[in-house]
Amino acid sequence: MQPQNQKLSDKSYRWVLLFLAASTATLVVAMPSMALPVLFAEISADLGLSLVQIGAIWGAGSFAGLFTGLAGGAVGDRFGTKLTLAIGCLAAGLTGALQGFSSDFVTLAATVILNGLVVTSMPMNLHKTCGVWFSGKRLGLANAVVAAGMAFGFMTGSMLSATVLSPWLGGWRQVLFFYAGVAVLMSLPWFLSRSAPGDGAGSELARDMPSMRRALSQVIRLRSVWLLGLALLGVGGCVQGMLGYLPLYLREVGWPAIRADGALAAFHATSMASVFPLALMSDRLGSRKKLLVVATLMTATGVGLLSIAEGALVWVAVLMAGAVRDGYMAISLTAATELDGVGVAYAGTAMGLTLTLSRLGGLIAPPLGNSLASLAPALPFAFWAAMALMALAALHRFSEPAAQTMS
Repeated sequence: MQPQNQKLSDKSYRWVLLFLAASTATLVVAMPSMALPVLFAEISADLGLSLVQIGAIWGAGSFAGLFTGLAGGAVGDRFGTKLTLAIGCLAAGLTGALQGFSSDFVTLAATVILNGLVVTSMPMNLHKTCGVWFSGKRLGLANAVVAAGMAFGFMTGSMLSATVLSPWLGGWRQVLFFYAGVAVLMSLPWFLSRSAPGDGAGSELARDMPSMRRALSQVIRLRSVWLLGLALLGVGGCVQGMLGYLPLYLREVGWPAIRADGALAAFHATSMASVFPLALMSDRLGSRKKLLVVATLMTATGVGLLSIAEGALVWVAVLMAGAVRDGYMAISLTAATELDGVGVAYAGTAMGLTLTLSRLGGLIAPPLGNSLASLAPALPFAFWAAMALMALAALHRFSEPAAQTMS
C-alpha cells in the first residue's frame, strides 16, 4: 500500500500525464495527419497524382490501421502506455520523415502506410492513459481533453501546413520533415514519465494480466464492441472521405486556397469547441448512446448538405458536421472502456478493435467517394453521408451496461 503523500502525488501527476497525452494527440497524431489534405494540391502537382490516387493515399493510413490498430491496443494493455507511446512517438517521427523522400505515387503510398502502422496504434493508448489514471466522471472529462488536443491539432494542421509552414520551410517535403522532428522530440517526455501503479509490464496488474491472445479473445467475443465499431466504421469513413476531398473540391469550384483551407480549419475549430460540452453532457445524461445517435444524424446532415450547398451554406454544413466530430470519438472510446467485460484491463484492446473498424471505413470511403466526382463534383458528399446514416443501424442494436453510472 502506498503512503498517503505518494497517493496525493499520483493524483496531481495524472494531470501532467493528461497534458502530455493531449499534446501528443496534437503534435504527433493530428497535425501531421491533417497536413496531407491541404498539401495534396502541391503534392499532386509535384508527383503527378490523379484525384483517385489522392483518395487512395488519403485512405492508406487507415489501411495500415487495419493491421496495427487492434495489436497496438493489446500491446498497450500488456506493456503499459508509457513505453508504448514513447516508442510510438519515436517511430512516428522516423517513418514520417520517409514520406518527405517520396518520388511518385507508389513510394508516397508505401511511406504513408508505413507511418500509419505506427500512428494508428497511438490514439487508443492515449485514451487508455486516461482510463488508467482517471475514473467515473473524470474519465469522460479526461477523454475529452485528449479529443480536444486531437481537434486542436487537426485545426492547426489544416490551417498552417499549406499556407504558413510550406512557404516558410520551402515546400511540402520540408513540412513533413518538420513534423517528423517534433514527433521524435515528443518521445523524450514519455520515456521520462512515471508509470501508473496499475500500468506497465512490471506492475501488479500486468503480472495478473492474461496474454495478448487472451485479451483479444475476450474482446472479440463482445457483441457491443463490434456494434460500436460498426457505427464508427460508417461515421469515421464519412468524415475521413469528406476531410480529404473538401479542400480540393472548394478549390475546384473557385474558392481561393486560403478560404478552402479555412473551411477545413473551421470544421476542426468547431469540433474542438464542442468536445467538452458533449462529453460532459454524456456524463450528465448517463447515456453515451443517445448522444451518439444525435451526433450521427448531425454528421450525415452536414456532409450531405455539402452535396447541394453553395456560398455561405457551405460554412453551415461544415460547422454542423464539425460540431460533433471529436466529441463523437471521445464518447465512443469512453463507452468502449465502460462496456461489460472490458474495463481498464482490456480498454486498449477494445478501443483498438473499434478504431480498426473505423479505419476500415476510412480506407474504403475516400477512393470510392472520389471516384464519383467524375459523374458530379459534389456527389461524393452524398455517398459519404449515406455511410454515416448506416451507422444508425448499429447504434440501434448497441446496448450500454445495464447498471452504467457516471459517479
